[in-house]
Order: sequence, then C-alpha cells, then structure tokens
Amino acid sequence: MSSQAVQLAIQPAAIADPVNKSDFVKPGTLFKAVETKASGVSYQPRFTAESAQLEWLSCGEYSIEPGAKSEALSQATDESLLFMWKGSAEVEVGGKSYELAPYDTLYIPRGAEFQLSNLKSEVARVIQCSATADNIHPVHHSSFAEYSKREDRIRHLSGKDVFMMFDVPEAADKLIAGYTFFQPYQRSWPPHNHTDQEETYIFIKGHGAMEVYESPEKMCFVTSVNEGDLVTIPMMNYHPVFSQDSPLEFIWCIAGARYWVGDKNKDFMAGKGDSITT
Repeated sequence: MSSQAVQLAIQPAAIADPVNKSDFVKPGTLFKAVETKASGVSYQPRFTAESAQLEWLSCGEYSIEPGAKSEALSQATDESLLFMWKGSAEVEVGGKSYELAPYDTLYIPRGAEFQLSNLKSEVARVIQCSATADNIHPVHHSSFAEYSKREDRIRHLSGKDVFMMFDVPEAADKLIAGYTFFQPYQRSWPPHNHTDQEETYIFIKGHGAMEVYESPEKMCFVTSVNEGDLVTIPMMNYHPVFSQDSPLEFIWCIAGARYWVGDKNKDFMAGKGDSITT
C-alpha cells in the first residue's frame, strides 16, 4: 500500500520569473503512518529523495513476522541505518549476526548484503534510512541500553534529551542519527535550520505538532504528528517540534555534513537567540 504524502509549503501567489523557481527553498513533506500487514518479511517505502524533494535521503520500513527471514538485501549505491522500532530482530551482515533490541541502530555499508530475521513471538518493525555514498565503511551496532546510560552520548536540553546513536566518531559518508525524547508540553527552542544538511523526523511514540518553514512569512504547519508519521526537512527549512499532553519520541536522521546542531553551536544548547543557522 502506498504512503500518503502531504506537501508542507505555501506556494507563492505569483513568481515573476519562472526560471528562478529553483532558487526557492524546497518544501518539507509530511508522510502519514502506514498500516503494515506482514507476510513473512515485507518492505514499505516511505519516501525517496525524489518524492520528498531531497538530494540524498530515502526511507522505508520492514515488517517481519515471527519466525520469518528475509532474502539477501542490499543498497548498491547507498549507506543505510536500521532503527529497531518495535520488537526485536537479528541482522546478518558481513558474516556476523547482530541482535537488535528496541531502539538499537545498525549501520550498513554501501553495497553490503544483509538479512533480517525475527526469532521472537511478535511482529518486528525496522525503519531504514539511506543516503547515497561513495565509500564503504565498517558496520556499526549502537546499543540503546548502553548509549542511553553514557553521558558522552546524551545531550540534555530543557525538557528533552537527545541520544546520539550514530555520531561523528562513527565512519560514514553522510549519515548521522539519533533519538529525541520530549517531555509533555515542550517545544524546540531556538528554531534552527541547516545550509548543508537535509533531515527526516520519524515519530515513534506519542503525538505532537511540527512546523516546517523557510521563513516566518512562509510558515506552514504539520498540525499534528502521531506515531508512525514522518516529516522530511530539505535544507534551509526551520523545523521546530512541539509535544502536547504526553511524552513524544522521534528518530532524527541527517544526510549531509556530519555534525549535530548543538555540538556545532553552543547557543542551541543554552536556548539562546531567536533562531540559529548552521
């Protein structure tokens, strides 16, 4: 079944010179949650770089029935990150098996063959984010049970925590990623955008809201985001998130220059200023 995409931009009423359309910041896109019905191992594309108006990033979701094992899978031109969303799974890659517990991540090098299997009694759901890559890097398994206890892997913000699951120390061409956990009734502050990164937020628990906009004059809203929804963020878009009456958790995955905004700009960590551009 196909995922539903909703454009998140207010189009200009008139453009004087059509040739200059490419100069405008590309809009974000909301992709609503998909209903998955696993038959063995199924894969549901969520977006491609083309469908989301991005340069490099794509995303899909695996659903794996208990006892099922996939055929050999690979991304010929892309490096990938697997995020263990629901249940648990085993991944075989490079002659080694990795057991993924909830919230674990696994980096798959460009062109590497891998197989997914589910040895448990509940359906497993694994999210895959990929980006084009020129080089081949080592497999890397990030254990959430370990990383969520390491202060070097946590960024504490007001009312929220960021877990750096695949960070700059890990080798890759374009990808870095992690999780952000919001307490109830919190918002991102200050709003920020990037000149050299595109991104997706994948909401995995709770409900809230999100804005994606080039400037306040062109502000648009994802009026509601719920479990399984995702939002794409082309370069130069501000993208604040708001939690409501319950905790809100999401995956963030970046393709492009490899840094996290708060590690590059300390004003973000301190909540200073009205906006930040990196």
